Amino acid sequence: MLQPTTVEDVQKAVRESTRLLPRGGGTKPALSTPTDEVTPLDLSALSGVLEYNPSEFTFTALAGTRVAEVQALLDAHGQYLPFDPPLTKQGATLGGTVAAGLSGPGRYRYGGVRDFILGVRLVDGNGEVVRGGGKVVKNAAGFDLPKLMVGSLGQLGVLVEVTFKVFPKAPAHVTILHSVAPLTEAMPVLYRLYTARMEIDALELEPNGAGMKFWVRMAGLPDALPARAERVRALLGGGEVVADGEAEGRVWEGFRSFSDVPAGAALVKIPVTPKRIPDLEAQLAQRDSMRRRYGSGGNVLWLTTHEQPVALHDMLVGLGLSGLVVFGPPGQARIGTHTGQAFEQRVKAVFDPKEKFG
Repeated sequence: MLQPTTVEDVQKAVRESTRLLPRGGGTKPALSTPTDEVTPLDLSALSGVLEYNPSEFTFTALAGTRVAEVQALLDAHGQYLPFDPPLTKQGATLGGTVAAGLSGPGRYRYGGVRDFILGVRLVDGNGEVVRGGGKVVKNAAGFDLPKLMVGSLGQLGVLVEVTFKVFPKAPAHVTILHSVAPLTEAMPVLYRLYTARMEIDALELEPNGAGMKFWVRMAGLPDALPARAERVRALLGGGEVVADGEAEGRVWEGFRSFSDVPAGAALVKIPVTPKRIPDLEAQLAQRDSMRRRYGSGGNVLWLTTHEQPVALHDMLVGLGLSGLVVFGPPGQARIGTHTGQAFEQRVKAVFDPKEKFG
């Protein structure tokens, strides 16, 4: 394992190595564990916040910086990363979050990691430093390299520096949870929440028998939240309100940490749309070894299974869906339908012509 402490060390490692796999905190083992003949490039020592302007709502940090460190700094100024980076308490890094393209429940209202990244600096397959984007919110010049690095899985280059925009943190939160059955009645409820004229921070769904359990989160001023929660309860047809700060926070920390995934189980992220949920449930409910949670209002399926993730490949292909293995064995990060592969190969030929990253 190589452990660079400077950008120059990263450049040297790329130039002198045959095959490398960049990794950060190792919180996503299916993506950060190298296969044979691939050397891990551990970036955890390439850490630290380089610049933070609370008045500008931006910060720049080295890619190996742990998200938890950044969140503590932002919290001291009443700010946060609204896309809810997952696996923060487990040690996720900024670079790993970008490369994996993972966002948490906050993506429902505010968008994902690609909506908050402003700039990147990376080392390409030739060992050269490449910079894209900028350090200010208003920056639209040139090729959008920062967004290209989101979900790149370390295949295009080694991220060494990232710049993000941040938002003010809400003073209070409230969560409403309610089960609706059968599924044929739950789906119209979901669409009512979509079209309601209210600001919902996060919306997660879990299969519950023949129906669906809704988790709805709202944020804002403490005095306004009770009335807003009642409007949500009216749309749901009932529900339990969790307003206690610590208890409410634990609900969403559990989602961000995937605390319900048993040891040794695989976790697969599958982009979906709400209209696909009934068909998916018809197939997945027959497989007892699988647990499901539909995040971001039903736009992503987090699937937990004790089967080998590759066993899901044919099912996903048949449904025209793709999957990203987050927890599980190495060497099979992508399963199912892989659209845009030709474009990815052309981009990789530009950034990694010698195929250093695998």
